[in-house]
Order: sequence, then C-alpha cells, then structure tokens
Amino acid sequence: MATPEVILQGVNVLGPVNDTQRKILTPEALTFLALLHRSFNARRKALLERRKIRQAELDKGVLPDFLPETKHIRDDPTWKGAPPAPGLVDRRVEITGPTDRKMVVNALNADVWTYMADFEDSSAPTWDNMVNGQVNLYDAIRRQIDFKLGNKEYKLRTDRTLPTLIVRPRGWHLEEKHVTVDGEPMSGSLFDFGLYFFHNAKETLKRGFGPYFYLPKMESHLEARLWNDVFNLAQDYIGIPRGTIRATVLIETILAAFEMEEIIYELRDHSAGLNCGRWDYIFSVIKKFRQNPNFVLPDRGQVTMTVPFMDAYVKLLIQTCHKRGVHAMGGMAAQIPIKDDPVANEKALEGVRADKLREVRAGHDGTWVAHPALASVASEVFNKYMPTPNQLFVRREDVKITANDLLNMNVPGKITEDGIKKNLSIGLGYMEAWIRGVGCVPINHLMEDAATAEVSRSQLWQWVRHGVTTAEGKRVDKAYVLKLLKDIAADLAAKAPKGNKYQLAAQYFATQVTGEDYADFLTSLLYDEITSAGSPKPASKL
Repeated sequence: MATPEVILQGVNVLGPVNDTQRKILTPEALTFLALLHRSFNARRKALLERRKIRQAELDKGVLPDFLPETKHIRDDPTWKGAPPAPGLVDRRVEITGPTDRKMVVNALNADVWTYMADFEDSSAPTWDNMVNGQVNLYDAIRRQIDFKLGNKEYKLRTDRTLPTLIVRPRGWHLEEKHVTVDGEPMSGSLFDFGLYFFHNAKETLKRGFGPYFYLPKMESHLEARLWNDVFNLAQDYIGIPRGTIRATVLIETILAAFEMEEIIYELRDHSAGLNCGRWDYIFSVIKKFRQNPNFVLPDRGQVTMTVPFMDAYVKLLIQTCHKRGVHAMGGMAAQIPIKDDPVANEKALEGVRADKLREVRAGHDGTWVAHPALASVASEVFNKYMPTPNQLFVRREDVKITANDLLNMNVPGKITEDGIKKNLSIGLGYMEAWIRGVGCVPINHLMEDAATAEVSRSQLWQWVRHGVTTAEGKRVDKAYVLKLLKDIAADLAAKAPKGNKYQLAAQYFATQVTGEDYADFLTSLLYDEITSAGSPKPASKL
C-alpha cells in the first residue's frame, strides 16, 4: 500500500487555513480524501455525463418510465433495507439548517429527534463555510462547541439526550475547487463526506449513534451504487463494520422517483430510507421537461402537495419505503415566526399543522422543520397521530401508482403577473445572499434555500420559452421579464444596505430567465463568485 507521503503528492489546498481549521485538514484526512478522489471521481464524472445523455432524450420528448432492466428487483418481495440504526428508530421531527456554529447549537438544543446539518442547499459553499462547518460538527459531537457571541452564551443543553446528528454533503454535481487532487478539483460530495466521516465516525459510535447521512440530488440508482461503494471503502479504511453508515436519500428529482426501489436496493445495507424533497422535486420536473409545453406549471404557490403528480410521488415513496422496511420521511415546513403579526403568524402555523397532518395520515414516519419554533407544532401532530416510533407497518398496499400518475401535470391554477414578480424577487433575493456567502435566507416569512430559487428561475424560463399568457392577458416574453427584473433589482438594491450584490445577482439572473440559456444549477453558475482559491496554480501549498 502506498504511504501517506506518496498519496499526498498531487494534493493541493488552495484556500487559506487557520489554526482552528488545521485539526480538520490534517495530512491523514487529506490522504483519505485523495483516496476517495482517485477511487471514485472518474465514475462520478461519467455519471454526470450520463445525466446529459438522459436530458437529450427528454428534450426529444422521450418520457421516463420504470426501468425494464431492474423489474426483477422491484418484483422480488424478499429483500429489505437495513433495520433502523441507533438514534434513527424514531425520527418524527427533524430540523435542518446550515452548519454555522450558532445554528448547530440552536438545532441540537431544539425539541426535535434529529438534526440534519447541511453542507448543501442551505449553505453557500465558501471555503470558510465548508471547513468551519466541519470544525463545528467535530466540536458538537465532542460537546466542546459552547461559545459566547457578544453578551449571549450559546451552550448545548445537558438536561436530555441531544437529537441524532445527520449530515448532508453536497450533490454529485458540485465541486470543491479549493482542494485539488492531481490537478482536478475534488468532488464536493466526497470532500464533505470524507472529512466528516474520517474525523467523527468512531466518535459517533462511542456516543451511541453513528455516521449518518442525507444524500441529495441523485438521478439514478447507479448514483446510489457509487455512494454505496464509497461507504464500503470508507468503512474498510478506518476499520469499522460495513453497514455501520446509514444514509437517507432525498427523492428530489423526477427521474429518481422512477427508481426508488432500485436506490434502496443499491444502498440496502446502508439505507435509512427516503425523503420527499418537495421543492427540488418541483424544480426537477420543470427542469427536465422544460422543452415540453405539456409540463408548464402555474404560479409556484398553486403547485401544492395535493396536485396529482405530487400526490402520486408521496404515495409511491411511502409504499416503497415500507415495503422494504425503511423510513419514509416527509417534507419541509419552511415557515418562520411572524413576530409582529399574531394573526398572520397563527394562519401560517395552521398551514403547517394541516401539512403535517396530511403527512402523518399518509403514512410518513417523520417530517422536517426549518425553525425551532415549528418543532412543537409538528411534534403535536405526529405525537397525536403516530403513537408508535414510526409507521413502517403502514404498508399502503392500496396504492397503485403508474408512470402516468407521476407525470400527471393536470394542475389547476393560473400564471399571474404577481407570480412572475414573486419568482423574480425570490430568485434575486436568494442569489444576492448566496453571493455574499449566505445560503439560508428569510424571504416573506419563509426560510428559502437553493431549491426555491431554482423553482423561481425555472418557472420564469419555462413561461418565456413557451410564450404563456398571464391571467391578466399579458404575453410573457423576454423583454417583459427582463424589464420586470431590472425594476425589481433596482428597487431591492435601493432598499438594501450599501455594498449589496443585487446588480451582480441580476446580471446572472438575466441569463437564466429568457427561455434561452439554462445553467444546470444556479449554485454551479454562481460558484466562482464565492471561491477564494484565486488561481488554479497556487504559489504555496498547505
């Protein structure tokens, strides 16, 4: 076996590293990252190329269906996913959010069952955000994260067991340009997973849980197979049993919805279930079928969880998970408290209650909240209607979902000028914050992340592309949307503090809403704005 010195040849850290971060970016950890990169990056890139081939087919009008080549897996009733791991039996309320130090303390102190610490859609991947997030999780696991900010102290509670920690690395499409191996930027997925796993897997086991993950943005079971191979190598490398890792997969792409059983099958010894990533799922439907006029959707607010294609997706996910003995997790309540308007706040909370009631009655085993204040609302509903730790026994054998059900775009509603303006405001507001290094943004009393910005820009692109007419009788074209964009950007910039990034955000957004160019992801489009690597050939190495 090659020595660490040999393996580290060709590994460069291009971002600045302070003394606190050195405990994460150790030679041993970088050696592990290099092994992951050299073992799996070629396959990762091949799978991303496969996505492009699949998109070309969809652009020609070929619609997805359940795979004939994996029918034997779907038809075999004997296989199961892994049994729930310690700390993952009862997951009725999960809180999610970025990995800044304050958020980590607040989330672990919340009255929830698990905390998904997010390196993905609610984090802007600046070098400091990514590495400091690893520092914060390292410290939190070891109960050494307490700190003081101004006159306020942030301390982990000691009066009860803390929520189980689950980590979401970035998706397969994102890179970490601040670390290169043999001249190539690392995969963001492997960087986030590798650092967390290397430093914390054994420590989490000592503390009664384990190395647990949420896996985002997958589009096929082959991408799940790649994760499973990563897990096996990682567990073998540090000397813990295979099957120790658990991963919950977010079903947040329309193509993955046709391969849910196969995704569980590929990960089965490591599977902790599936989750309904609702906003990304809507984004994916628009993105994948953006050239198809039959997939034009109305204003975002009218695409609810009860419209046909979303209802079918939820039912199939729950049925699939419980058939295979794993958790079926519900979606996000993005509301945040409206402190200055009790009436509006109560109305928002009623909406959350109704959404959580729908989830628990459908058979979900748990749900997501974005703010600690919503934990009690979600808990109240799930405690009342789910007295057991989970609902794995709710088989939903009544469900019969076809490919046509998953693609049923019969969505009542209209496209309005107000809907266009909201999409422009949300997209601009999120992109402006992201360029400043903030990935989780309160807009109109909702905690917006990358997924909702993606829905906004994709709808605008789609509406221009297909020349839709608004409810007010206005034809939506490039000139109309760009004029609104210019006006809204100017208004937002005027109201924001000096040094804001609205005009820069508008320049990027203008390329994405005309029905012409369409970047694969906004985060990929904007990433170079927040990198601090400077040059691909740095003068100094770590």
